Amino acid sequence: MWHTSPIDIEASKRIHLMGIGGAGMSGLALLLKDMGLSVTGCDAARTTYIKKLSQRGVEVLMGHDGEHLDRFSPDLLVYTSAIDDSHPEIQRARELGIRIAKRAEVLSAIFNHRRGIGVAGTHGKTTTSSMLALVMERCDMSPTVAIGGELCDIGCNAKLGSGDVMVAELDESDGSFELFSPQVAVVTNVDWDHVDHYASVDQVTDAFVRFVGKIKDGGALVICAEDGGNQRVLNGIQSGGDVHVIRYGWGTSWDWGAVNVHPLKGGGIEADVYRRGELRGHISLSVSGEHNVLNALATCAVADLFGVSFESVAKVLKSFRGAKRRLQRVGSADGIDVLDDYGHHPREIKATISAVRGALPGRRILVVFQPHRYTRTQAMYRDFASVLALADRSFILPIYPADEEPIEGVSSDLIAGSFPDGVGDPVCCDSFEDAVERVRETCVPGDVVLTVGAGSISCLGERILRSIEEGRKLPHEVAVVSK
Repeated sequence: MWHTSPIDIEASKRIHLMGIGGAGMSGLALLLKDMGLSVTGCDAARTTYIKKLSQRGVEVLMGHDGEHLDRFSPDLLVYTSAIDDSHPEIQRARELGIRIAKRAEVLSAIFNHRRGIGVAGTHGKTTTSSMLALVMERCDMSPTVAIGGELCDIGCNAKLGSGDVMVAELDESDGSFELFSPQVAVVTNVDWDHVDHYASVDQVTDAFVRFVGKIKDGGALVICAEDGGNQRVLNGIQSGGDVHVIRYGWGTSWDWGAVNVHPLKGGGIEADVYRRGELRGHISLSVSGEHNVLNALATCAVADLFGVSFESVAKVLKSFRGAKRRLQRVGSADGIDVLDDYGHHPREIKATISAVRGALPGRRILVVFQPHRYTRTQAMYRDFASVLALADRSFILPIYPADEEPIEGVSSDLIAGSFPDGVGDPVCCDSFEDAVERVRETCVPGDVVLTVGAGSISCLGERILRSIEEGRKLPHEVAVVSK
């Protein structure tokens, strides 16, 4: 559990961020910059977020070094959970008497002084918070926004609004979401993940119960009651609190429910929406997958609490284009579509493959998967094999370690070796180059190539597309497989 003293942001005129090139840290940097503070940063790798920060006047140095603190003389050093607190740059800050804090401590200081809408859950946080941010933005509430992925419709992952509402994606991976006290909390689902931090699903559940306990008096919990993990959270909540619980799910028996759910050919999904058994209207989404209908229900429920009409929500959601790397279209060549998704948990990958099947029926799906973390692979390799087998062909890259050291005996071979016999046809690839070549040799017109993972795989779809576009000769026969 997190126990820290509050951060006084106003007393920190100069702030330096380690790991500023990540999605979450870059968003925080933008918020601090918009608040009129002097912001600098450093990172071990150059990312697309760094380019945008530089355009906003944020000086970013490559690498991490204690000399950065002598150069910038910050009042506050902020670092990500991926950086060990024994790092020399952090040690140098201690020597200089500079206040040190993690990202969540600073973000929660901004969030807790607003009417905060905190979106939590093992899956679906980015899309749900993106939907909510867009609804609030388009309905003239000028929200402050902090999201872990880039929102296509706004063009950034964070912004400082003039209103008193803040929409934030809250991260459970290191327990830091327990620092936030939302006016409204959304919990999409609860699964065992981040096995490096949580030893069991019970520990995850307990963390979410504590998070829900941080909701402000008179606030609300919006929760997907379809989810088994969420049911365990609801069972663990202490009674007698002044928090309104709003449940959503399939059917008409919940506070908010969806029926007549149909995927749209070519992409998207539609459904009828009910509120406490009464039909409110119809939603038609441009994003695919039944999970996005549930995300939309959460958005409807929260918007209703803030006085936004269902009709307004439905109109905004129809134009919602999603967040980057959430089943995002990379492009097409020679009749082959290339898509990219951030999914790194078996449940997420299953939902993504199902969404592609619904949007593009009858087409062969080739999945290129990059496992994320040795600990997650060790704990879930059988589950990964089970969901990847739902594709027609799987290409498995080496494990992306993040900040982990290798574990003896843990590799992508564990996943490939756990496929059911004769199903999924898994291939372990040695590198990106190997994967590009194998996919190029395998795919034919009509195929869908889906790159999946939370590591460095985000650039692979473009490389596969370029390889196809460079004029390879395709086989004359088109293999179209339907399941």
